[in-house]
Amino acid sequence: MSRRGEGHRSRFAEPIMHKRLVIHIVSRIFLIVCFFMLLPLGWAVHDDWRSLETGAFVLTILFGVFVTGALRWASPAKKKDYEKLNAKDGLAIVGFTWIFLSAFGALPLCLSQVVPSYTDAFFEITSGFTTTGSTIFTDIEVLPRGILFWRSLTHWIGGMGIIVLYLALLPALGQNAFQLFKAESPGLTAERIQPRIKETAKVLWMVYFLLSATETGFLMLAGMPVFDALCHTFGTMATGGFSTKNASMAAYGPHVQWIVILFMFLAGTNFILHYQAMKGNIRSYFKSEEFRNYFFATIGLVFVFTVVLSRTQLTTQPFRDSFFQVVAILTTTGYTTADFDLWPHALQFALIILMFVGGCGGSTGGGMKVVRFLVSIKVGFRSIVQTIFPNAVLPIKFEGAPLSERLISGATAYFIIFISLFLTGTMLFTITENCDLVTAFSASIAALSNIGPGLGKVGATQNYAWVSVPGKWVLTFLMLAGRLELYSILILFVPDTWKK
Repeated sequence: MSRRGEGHRSRFAEPIMHKRLVIHIVSRIFLIVCFFMLLPLGWAVHDDWRSLETGAFVLTILFGVFVTGALRWASPAKKKDYEKLNAKDGLAIVGFTWIFLSAFGALPLCLSQVVPSYTDAFFEITSGFTTTGSTIFTDIEVLPRGILFWRSLTHWIGGMGIIVLYLALLPALGQNAFQLFKAESPGLTAERIQPRIKETAKVLWMVYFLLSATETGFLMLAGMPVFDALCHTFGTMATGGFSTKNASMAAYGPHVQWIVILFMFLAGTNFILHYQAMKGNIRSYFKSEEFRNYFFATIGLVFVFTVVLSRTQLTTQPFRDSFFQVVAILTTTGYTTADFDLWPHALQFALIILMFVGGCGGSTGGGMKVVRFLVSIKVGFRSIVQTIFPNAVLPIKFEGAPLSERLISGATAYFIIFISLFLTGTMLFTITENCDLVTAFSASIAALSNIGPGLGKVGATQNYAWVSVPGKWVLTFLMLAGRLELYSILILFVPDTWKK
């Protein structure tokens, strides 16, 4: 009996975490972010090389290089060690990377004294890396350009993924690189474009860069200065939402807004479809079941919103404002051109539903993703049919092919965990802030789906400066959990993760 039990345990034993390897890889990713921090340093030096802001970036970069060197010295790894990388290591690397880089990225805000506390700095930069766009700043336009550029650049780095960037730039990890790739990839499955994960990562970042460069060019042609064009491109392509203006996109004219609408929509689309289109296969978009639903849902909602708003006096541009806000919320970008907190309650409710849905799998959008919503609806429909015909065999199909029960159960589990975190976040935020349910409800989903603005006291024209320290930490946790597809953060709180 005991032998059988031992055999059962050995056969299904959980993989151990290779802590030294995890630390080594995290330290290498640190170095990449130190390199990116040279860009906002350049803006700071250009404006005033003797400023407090310049010194803040210099000290942070030096500190980052020192920490990187110390960690690599303390946790050496050889090429053969990478062969030990397993799923638990991949989830831990992703989780630790995002937490530590948010902590590190917050230092320039503290050292330049543009925030009152480290909690505010951590909240702001976590909001940047996770492409949420929630801000504690009440007056953005008074901030130095180096800080503005850094907070927007964190969007762009986090949009396609820090781990995907690492896989694209640094030496390959072999077949085990997939453990890292899938731990950060948004969607039902982690799709490959090329047989090797390193090549897939390179292609994704190439498409991301090309679309970003194209949007920057269009914005400059529309009259935006190069600095604003870059910052708003970072916010658009990463579906982040940080702006250099207090009025967000309402500060700009219709030409700029239409450009941003287009690229928000593209950013909410699976980037593999963009790659296929760049190779000449334009039809790949509408061959995708997920994209078709994403596209027609957007068009249908814009029509409904326009009809409703045109009967009110709340906007002089009902079609443009409807198009902008539907796309901004569905893709979880969070830019605003209108105060939708004043819109009819039915439209506000529709926007809340869109916050749960989010963009497509494989995009930079947040939320649960269109693909998971479609699978959940099909699972619900199958359950109804099976109550009538209990012996019927009804496979769940997606993109024309039946899904495995493992993928179906995974999507269902994700849905349950997502809703559980949302409800828990709402309850905790209500306790910490003693606020109304609309504010708590929308703040929780805006953080978990990485959107930024919600309703009530966190509405389109509001900010998060008023939130207490405990409330900011609750929202920070939700932002990280939502961006990392839940599991990479939650695994750090599971006791079995740390067992030898």
